[in-house]
Amino acid sequence: MRLSLTALLFLAASTVLCAQDSRLYVVTHVDLTPNYIADGTPLLKNFAIDSRKDKGVVRFEMLVDVSRKNHFTIVSVWENQAAFDAHLEAVHTKQVREKLQPMLGSPFDERLSVVLQ
Repeated sequence: MRLSLTALLFLAASTVLCAQDSRLYVVTHVDLTPNYIADGTPLLKNFAIDSRKDKGVVRFEMLVDVSRKNHFTIVSVWENQAAFDAHLEAVHTKQVREKLQPMLGSPFDERLSVVLQ
């Protein structure tokens, strides 16, 4: 039986979606008080670099609001909940959160999601 290119692409996409069933998508908002932009920004940049090396990370992006340079959003994708939990327990995560604590204008706003099937 010959499959069309469209059918092959559909099967490939279905396989990818099945493989993503256990992925965890995390959006974290980090708001620094404006007087800590200079101190907090390098901490967050280094945190992103370190986090991209974590086992189980699929993608890790650090975004900064264009109009408010003290508002950051971390968008990350993890293979599963266990990989994200390990990231939370990693030394670099605990250290950066501890260092950022006095710089925060509000608590970390962390939202965990999975793909709706």
